[in-house]
Amino acid sequence: MTAPTRIALYDTTLRDGTQGAGIALSADDKLRIAERLDEFGIDYIEGGWPGSNPKDMEFFERARHRAWRHARITAFGSTRRAGIPPEQDENLRLLLAAQTPVAAVFGKSWDLHVREALRTTLDENLRMIEESVRFIRAHGIDVVYDAEHFFDGWKANPEYALETLRAARRGGAGVVVLCDTNGGRLPFEIRAGVASARRVVDGPLGIHAHNDGDVGVANTLIAVESGAVHVQGTVNGIGERCGNANLISIIPNLQLKMGYRCVPDGSLSRLGELARYVSELANMAPNEYQPFVGRNAFAHKGGVHVSAVMAHPPTYEHIPPEAVGNQRRVVVSDLSGRASVLYKAQEMGVDLGRDRPEVREILQELKRLEHEGYQFEGAEASFELLMRRILRQHRPSFTLKGLRVMVEKREAGECAAEATIRVAVDGREEHTAAEGNGPVHALDRALRKALERFYPEIGRVRLVDYKVRVLNADAATAARVRVLIQSTDGTRTWGTVGVSENVVEASWQALADSLEYVLLERAGVPR
Repeated sequence: MTAPTRIALYDTTLRDGTQGAGIALSADDKLRIAERLDEFGIDYIEGGWPGSNPKDMEFFERARHRAWRHARITAFGSTRRAGIPPEQDENLRLLLAAQTPVAAVFGKSWDLHVREALRTTLDENLRMIEESVRFIRAHGIDVVYDAEHFFDGWKANPEYALETLRAARRGGAGVVVLCDTNGGRLPFEIRAGVASARRVVDGPLGIHAHNDGDVGVANTLIAVESGAVHVQGTVNGIGERCGNANLISIIPNLQLKMGYRCVPDGSLSRLGELARYVSELANMAPNEYQPFVGRNAFAHKGGVHVSAVMAHPPTYEHIPPEAVGNQRRVVVSDLSGRASVLYKAQEMGVDLGRDRPEVREILQELKRLEHEGYQFEGAEASFELLMRRILRQHRPSFTLKGLRVMVEKREAGECAAEATIRVAVDGREEHTAAEGNGPVHALDRALRKALERFYPEIGRVRLVDYKVRVLNADAATAARVRVLIQSTDGTRTWGTVGVSENVVEASWQALADSLEYVLLERAGVPR
């Protein structure tokens, strides 16, 4: 059996990715990401542009003292300037100073850029490409040549664009990468451009796609199908403007669906972990709808879908979620059927047989509450409590006797809130108060203060997210609101929900459910 074709992966998260709006990585962040990419099995890690900022130079300095198990650290820079010998060009000298085993050198493929951006002749540009690559190669550094704007240049002047590729190969470039720098070309144009380049380049070709037309991944896959064996992109598709081709989608598509070899088999199951790790260090909220690794990538909501997936997962899943480090989710809503309720019950460890009459009761209550504005997709703890209450498997851990919240606007312009609360636990009452920077904050603090006397484990629980959504905006200040709360005890995170015309009441419902959920364990329910 013939071994699958090996596709080299070139990650530019640390350089091209950081050019995205709102993306900033420290030198420490870049090193940590590079180490994770190396462990994952990425072949090339582009660390930055030497000389463009002190942070990139620090990265290369520190990277020299690390033992890289798989990846080759790569520095990025441009060809020499027009009219300057390579040995006198500051950019090329800084590329050498980075002391990386590989350098990525980009040059112009589009005659428009040669004339308008470089302000030089077409012949001089060809010399700039060939001489720059040869100069770097003469110092024992492998060169990846990035043919910037290749596809735009090929459409405008195909003969010249192809001649720039020949110049790079004459200079000794190991890989010639065709770049859709503006990100506006479509797959059929990429196919034609790669095919044309293959006829004149006697070495390996690569692809570097941007996502301005929302086809960065598709363009990359079609380039590989057309003969490219080197793929550039970023984790989660971050990058300038609309981003780069997303390696998190490219890798499983190539390896699981197209039969190419990209990373070790064990790496694919850590794909989701890698995506989340980079999001965390880039201070970005993970995209819950991201293909393959998003929290909702394998989420099923419709009753027909859930029933089919429970019987045979491939009916509504294109790959097993575990293959890419994800997991199947069934979300409950007013679209749910009996199968959804049974799946969630099994997932939560709730004893619920298909023929029990409570299944219909749970389903009816779920639909009634969602009609009122509740949403249990992000509040699965509230849904578990709902099921257990109907099944009489839950007895409230505390009872509210009364609460009052006051907000005071002071002369200096400051606002302060105070909440007083009375709760009862097994016939014993606690009456306490707390201040906060708003009514919900004060209520949260007062409730915890009242209950910690009875349940010390509540001290570990904290709020990590609080969202309010107006459900009927046309009612103005009398509108109903939905409050979604995310809580954690340091090891688990769970969501709860409340709905009311009064934001404090809706918040109370969600807060109370949050603490009732964590106290299920005390009541003998395994968590």
